[in-house]
Amino acid sequence: MQSWPSPPVPRVPGTPRPLRLYDTASQQIRPTAPGETASMYVCGITPYDATHLGHAATYLAFDLVHRIWRDNGHAVHYVQNVTDVDDPLLERAERDHGDWRVLAMRETALFREDMTALRVLPPQDYIGAVEAIPEIVEAVGKLIASGAAYRVDDDEHPDVYYDHNASGRFGYESNYDEPTMLELFGERGGDPDRPGKRHPLDALLWRTAREGEPSWPSDLGPGRPGWHVECSVIARNRLGMGIDLQGGGSDLAFPHHEYSAAHAEALTGEFPFARHYVHAGMIGLDGEKMSKSRGNLVFVSRLRADGVDPAAIRLALLSGHYRSDRAWTADVLASAEARLARWRDAVTASSGAPADDVIARVRDHLSDDLDTVGALAALDAWAAQRGDDEQAPGQIRVAVDALLGIDL
Repeated sequence: MQSWPSPPVPRVPGTPRPLRLYDTASQQIRPTAPGETASMYVCGITPYDATHLGHAATYLAFDLVHRIWRDNGHAVHYVQNVTDVDDPLLERAERDHGDWRVLAMRETALFREDMTALRVLPPQDYIGAVEAIPEIVEAVGKLIASGAAYRVDDDEHPDVYYDHNASGRFGYESNYDEPTMLELFGERGGDPDRPGKRHPLDALLWRTAREGEPSWPSDLGPGRPGWHVECSVIARNRLGMGIDLQGGGSDLAFPHHEYSAAHAEALTGEFPFARHYVHAGMIGLDGEKMSKSRGNLVFVSRLRADGVDPAAIRLALLSGHYRSDRAWTADVLASAEARLARWRDAVTASSGAPADDVIARVRDHLSDDLDTVGALAALDAWAAQRGDDEQAPGQIRVAVDALLGIDL
């Protein structure tokens, strides 16, 4: 699958700072410790609708990780998937009397346009679930052979399920107790009440063909993959085990990331799947999380069509800490537009206050679990000053571009 073009990333003068991030599994802010090449997997969209601001906030958070690692001299092997066959996509296509393939291609293309406009650095590998089906089938077959997966006793639909205890470590990533896991599993795409399963928390690996649904021939019989195994296989086959970071929104901590880690660990016998599990907060509107079911989505493409500068959208989403659940309001956008105007005025001046100290403070904040609030405040303070350093405006422009992804 085609990714999107990368914006240039200039080099920033001064000394980079190693990145520390909150890890959901250990519940601590810990140093990331990539080698020469840092590895990152971020779960992609299910393309049944346009990119909303919750999506955008998540991908901006991991774009900062990408940029900080690059500032520290690491190459970054970034992988992202597209869940281009799944129930929400099929349901939307049926509702609209359309072809699910056309819907997936259209919304994926729009997502690429939005990411390009927001200046998000693209993944090196951008993989659709459909194109990964052969490797998913191979992995599921190995899980069955090892006893980590089984078929339900159902003559009509002998679906394949993962034994959630197969890895021996289930629950370490999210730290949830079983009642919480059962509740969230049912709310977030699981099927705890499916007859024939050994345990309500066992997760679907291969859904055998149903009339009216897409399916693919395979050694498992005709069918299509479950959700969690898709990301597990795509990530492991391109990045190996012990990847530096698996990321996504906070609603993916369970069940999605718990299962994708468990699948890979059961398959390989290696631990851990990822050395950091990092999750971004939710964006709300009118006091509620943005979601399809609530009908309160604010789309990046709609804001762009209305003439909103993508740099202002980016700046507005970076004005809150990435792990915080936060609200999108007209005031948040207006504040970002005003801040962007002040910064642009400051970097087009003939001179300014010296830049070395503020660039160091921006790096300090961003390296400390992506403290964008502190980084933006440091730049606000610089923009409000006057000075006679003719190099400073250009240096600030380069730093804001490279570290925050904002073109002034």
